[in-house]
Amino acid sequence: MSQINIKYIKNLNNDCLRGIEFYKQELGFLQERLEEISTDNTAREVREKIEHFQNQFLIHGNYLDGLKHEIHVNDKSIEDELLKTGAFVSENIVAEHKRIHEQYMDEEKIFNELRHEFNRFAAVWM
Repeated sequence: MSQINIKYIKNLNNDCLRGIEFYKQELGFLQERLEEISTDNTAREVREKIEHFQNQFLIHGNYLDGLKHEIHVNDKSIEDELLKTGAFVSENIVAEHKRIHEQYMDEEKIFNELRHEFNRFAAVWM
């Protein structure tokens, strides 16, 4: 079984954790803007979009929390493996890291699309 040095994995995990915190803060800002729009507009079409964005913000917040948890579990697996081997981790831990990192990259793309969609909506209704 081949082994891989963990510095790269740990750096990517830390980058993802910082990104998750950024997107969680961004969700708070977007929610505040959504609340402003909600108090100023009562039209049915606006209410439907407000509900859509509220649901999306909730879904993304929960997903980011789950992803953060998975990263911490992966980090713990790395630490446990390091206690056994010294400086390398097994391929299954690397595979798990890759899966989590791909999920983060997908979430980042989807989140940014949602943010742009929301900003277009906010530009019309603010």
